[in-house]
Amino acid sequence: MPEGDTIFKLAEYLRPELSGRRLVAGQVRGIASPDLAGRCVSGVFAKGKHLFIALDDRRLLRSHLGMWGSWHGYAPGERWQKPRRQASIILDLGERVFVCFNPLQVEILREAGVRRRRLEVALGPDLLAATTDFDGVLTRAREIATAQTPIVDVLLNQRIATGIGNVYKSEVLFLERLAPQVSLGDLDDDRLLRLYQRARRLLGRNLRGGPRVTRRANDDAGRLWVYGRTGQPCLVCDDRIRSARLGHGLRSTFWCPSCQRVS
Repeated sequence: MPEGDTIFKLAEYLRPELSGRRLVAGQVRGIASPDLAGRCVSGVFAKGKHLFIALDDRRLLRSHLGMWGSWHGYAPGERWQKPRRQASIILDLGERVFVCFNPLQVEILREAGVRRRRLEVALGPDLLAATTDFDGVLTRAREIATAQTPIVDVLLNQRIATGIGNVYKSEVLFLERLAPQVSLGDLDDDRLLRLYQRARRLLGRNLRGGPRVTRRANDDAGRLWVYGRTGQPCLVCDDRIRSARLGHGLRSTFWCPSCQRVS
């Protein structure tokens, strides 16, 4: 699933392509009054895993890619890499067409509408914003989650803070030497804060092109510490990396049992 850094980079890519441009045609599948022809794009921005395309009529086109979604850009007449039936958003600029395939969510919001306000309340502070309200993150964590909530679920909960996905979840826990089996109630505020501060740093270092990197040692041993490395030796202690589906969503989690002991 694309994480906060991926959507941030997607917004950076689409912004100069779309901003200030008038749509020759625009279609959004499943949305009432979906024809966007003649509308001008006034901006493109990301918040966590959500991409927003602002229109000149004070509406926002929101997409959440989920596990399988992707945005593509094509020249007129160029063959699409996926079938048209999988296209949920088509933005035609004339000399360029941008298509969103298979997103988890798509909707059009009024900038000052109730649904936009509800979404703003539902989403936690953005870890890729210019500044992050970490006090707000800690408050939301304690209010939204219970003491028994597994930390793997806390980190993935976008209502607490936006941007962390499955890769960063495992990598942050490893770097902070915290076992994924612990619960929120096992952590004091200082320990919890360090997790989110680490996540912000890792996300911020991956805003340029290229693959996601959390490990920067120039030794050909890999760009990630634990994610996807089941059964391979830990790059710190040589114990074998384990993996399991943990938490409410049974999401794949990777960890080193020696470096991340349950205290």
